Amino acid sequence: MSSSRNIRRTVLCAAMGLALASLGLPALAGNNDGSVTGRTRPGASVTVVNPATGLTRTVVAGSDGSYRLPFLPVGQYTLTASKDGQALGSPRQVTVNLGTSTTVDIGQVSATNLASVQVTGSVLPVIDVSSTESATVVTRAELARLPVDQNVTSVALLAPGVVKGNAGFGGISFGGSSIAENAYYVNGLNVTDFYNRNGFSEAPFAFYQQFQVKTGGYSVEFGRTTGGVVNAVARSGTNEFHAGTEITMEPGNWHSVARDHYDADGRRYYTASRDRDSLIKTNVWASGPIVKDKLFFFAMYEARGSSPRNTDDTGTSMTIHGAHTGFWGGTIDWNVTDNNTLSLMAFSDKNHDVGDQYGYDFDTDTLSSRINQVYNDTGGRNWALTWSSYLTNDLSMKLMYGRNERQARTSSLLDAQCNYVSATNGFLSIHDPGVQLGCTNSSTVYNREDTRKQGRADFEWTLGDHLLRFGYDHEVDTSTLDQYYAGPGAYYYNLYAAKAGSTIPNDGVVPPGYDAYIRARRYQISGSYETDNSAWYVEDNWSITPSFVLNLGLRNDSFDNKDGAGHTYIKMDRQYAPRLGFSWDMKGDGSTKLFGNLGRYYLPVANVINIKQGGALLDERTYYAFNGWDIQTVNGVQYAVPKLGPQIGEVDVSQGDGTVRDQRAAVDRHMDPVYQDEAILGFQQMLDPKWSWGVSGTYRRLHNAIDDMEISATPQCGGDGYIGWVMANPGKKVTVWGDTHCTGTPDGYLTIDTSRQGWAMYDSQGNYLGQRGWVKPKRTYTAVEFQLDRAWDEKWAFNASYVMSWNRGNAEGPVNSDTNFADTGRTENFDNPWVNYGGDGPLPNDRRHQLKLRGTYAITPHWQVGANMDVHSGGPITGFGVGNPFDKTNYHSYYICVDKCDSSVSEDRVYVNSPRGKYGHMPWTYTLDASISYLRPFNGGNLRVKLAVYNLLNQQRTVRVDQDLQTDISDETNPTFRQPIGFQAPRFTQLTVSLDI
Repeated sequence: MSSSRNIRRTVLCAAMGLALASLGLPALAGNNDGSVTGRTRPGASVTVVNPATGLTRTVVAGSDGSYRLPFLPVGQYTLTASKDGQALGSPRQVTVNLGTSTTVDIGQVSATNLASVQVTGSVLPVIDVSSTESATVVTRAELARLPVDQNVTSVALLAPGVVKGNAGFGGISFGGSSIAENAYYVNGLNVTDFYNRNGFSEAPFAFYQQFQVKTGGYSVEFGRTTGGVVNAVARSGTNEFHAGTEITMEPGNWHSVARDHYDADGRRYYTASRDRDSLIKTNVWASGPIVKDKLFFFAMYEARGSSPRNTDDTGTSMTIHGAHTGFWGGTIDWNVTDNNTLSLMAFSDKNHDVGDQYGYDFDTDTLSSRINQVYNDTGGRNWALTWSSYLTNDLSMKLMYGRNERQARTSSLLDAQCNYVSATNGFLSIHDPGVQLGCTNSSTVYNREDTRKQGRADFEWTLGDHLLRFGYDHEVDTSTLDQYYAGPGAYYYNLYAAKAGSTIPNDGVVPPGYDAYIRARRYQISGSYETDNSAWYVEDNWSITPSFVLNLGLRNDSFDNKDGAGHTYIKMDRQYAPRLGFSWDMKGDGSTKLFGNLGRYYLPVANVINIKQGGALLDERTYYAFNGWDIQTVNGVQYAVPKLGPQIGEVDVSQGDGTVRDQRAAVDRHMDPVYQDEAILGFQQMLDPKWSWGVSGTYRRLHNAIDDMEISATPQCGGDGYIGWVMANPGKKVTVWGDTHCTGTPDGYLTIDTSRQGWAMYDSQGNYLGQRGWVKPKRTYTAVEFQLDRAWDEKWAFNASYVMSWNRGNAEGPVNSDTNFADTGRTENFDNPWVNYGGDGPLPNDRRHQLKLRGTYAITPHWQVGANMDVHSGGPITGFGVGNPFDKTNYHSYYICVDKCDSSVSEDRVYVNSPRGKYGHMPWTYTLDASISYLRPFNGGNLRVKLAVYNLLNQQRTVRVDQDLQTDISDETNPTFRQPIGFQAPRFTQLTVSLDI
């Protein structure tokens, strides 16, 4: 063995040892840089220099002339090559983008190589012939030219196949996945919400330099997601001092009025016309050298003032908000040597909002005295420290350690004296009190702190035709929570209309003389809960020929969720995720690419499961007949609380009685993880130096679900052997602690095949009918995608994408959008076998057609116009029912009662299947955003004034409807079924003035 190879391996072992030793407090990072690759003459020295920072990197080309310069910060570089003191070709100007590889052959090919041609002042849409993933790069400069609202979600929505979720809890869906399956990064720091996986920590627009939106096929360094990835990098300093300020204004009278909505009887059920939004943001920033060519800084502060106001749905109260919290953030970059850099990124997105609640008279548009004040605190501090190093000519290393904090606090002045009261529209149509329900709009006293500690090591090693990439990452995610309902007794009152004799969810019966019932719910939990996630990965990018790359990768994930006592609650390891991809540079000049990818992706269990399934949760539900209203007065405002009639049925504490269950009986001993398999085949082609197009096909299939199931019977004990609520894989074998000898006392592990058993069926007389199992979860996504792109050349740019897709199955994912259930991993879908039985069809994120257009045109050097259009078909409409034709259980289902529904004998009732999407789709939505910008350079500075109008046509189409066809077992349907309850946001105008020097 050669001495040089021995040295390489010694350095590698030392580097890996250092990296692994540094991972005492672990996690997940992602690409926060790019690379330059290509070919030149064998043995030539290839050098890139960033003129703005002085960063210089040099490598020696291999025996086949190939070279690679990894871990380069995004920016503009000059590339040169030389051999034996002689320059090879001319210097090339190279753009390095986030998460991509720029291919440049130098010194051996003609200048017609598209990969080396530059369009003046632009970033050429060069095809990355080494990549097998589907991704969209959006730069700060491009966003300045386009009407894109100033948030990360709006950037992600530019990518094909990404749509808004249609639930009240928001979020975005990538390629048919639910909103709780995505991942978000800033400078490699994972800022994804790990409590419920719905959201992320976010900095202002002016903090970011570039975004990369990954919609599929991403490499093994990324994991813990079965959706999409949004990867962002912050701005940084250079050798020149720059500073600036930016003011963004959205005055309230620049917002169009939202429409009120009325039911068939003319009653207003959705009050929005008096809502107003108002926002002003001012940021100041500065960047430059601390030590020229060595040490640089970027710093920014943004003062934010917003004062939106909104009414409740009935128009009887109004809340006026005020938030005046500043953002700070910055980066420090140190070129320690030409081969070593150290970077620090930090920001705080803490926000404090105060909402003053007033009594309100809609007819006179007048406020009465203040009735409450609600406080909301969100956000936290975030930072990441990254060390990048060229250890040898062929071996590079990157180490990262960081911390992500998120808080969520909600409280109000009336928490001690006011219970929250809510009612369905069907209830209010017969029992409208004419005043506000309850004396508070704040239902929950809530205090949660989430802290993620992260560490990661990544390596790249070039060995001839093979580029080996490998690494290890680890994160510790800790959630501390204290939660309970407001008001005396900590009760939340829900009101429902139901006929006398109707059976309600706890199997009680509405007594004679009553036409409605009350659910009084107590929900309390507290404690600290931790999850450890770790993974290693290895990947070989094998250049079989100069134009054909084979990507072979393997990732191994491990998830360890712990309960309130710190004991392992759910642990899954050896989750091997293979990835196989190829990229063929068909003409050998970087102009035409055929690529494909096969991959597997695993999804971790959210921390909410540790807390609500592995903690001391009290979930107590007591049912009463509705006995009228008690009208009271607080702070001069009248409000209504329900009078409790006779209690109906038993108190239900099946979801949690305030004690920590025996965890052996609370979770499947051999639970399988949730994972998704994906196949992509695509083609991309440069038509000329400005125009490119592409087409691809995608197929995704989700395997397994992890959800709560009520196992009410075991095979050993017939109709007995009750286990209770178990986190498990519906439709698969479940092993839990239970009563193996049918003595009434748990004494060992038993296995239930939940595809055939686990649920005890009874008739109306309580006679045991046998056992029933669960259907297996299914979700598939099939899509064909077309793209057309024209690069910006100082005159105009254009991008178009069209996606035709089918998203089908019986399980959306870890949340339920169609029933507005946001507790990740604790959906209603598998509570018992009947909830999801017969529920196949189009899933909530099914959008059969999606068309996206965006572009910019320079009228003159000083004036630009931009447009961004999103057109897509609506989501499916399902008619959910109650009960089923197989046993007496009354629960949300895909069956509706059509005959003999008033019979007290459940087996006499006649049901028909009401599958997903039976009632068509919601309407198409059209959103057109437009902008006009004025640019004026002056003495080394730039002034930009941009006026953007979002939803220019003021479309307020329906995006969500009431999908409860029946709310109880009767021969009547819900009068509000298909009633619109969610709409496009109305038109608003935004003025941004930025001054850079």
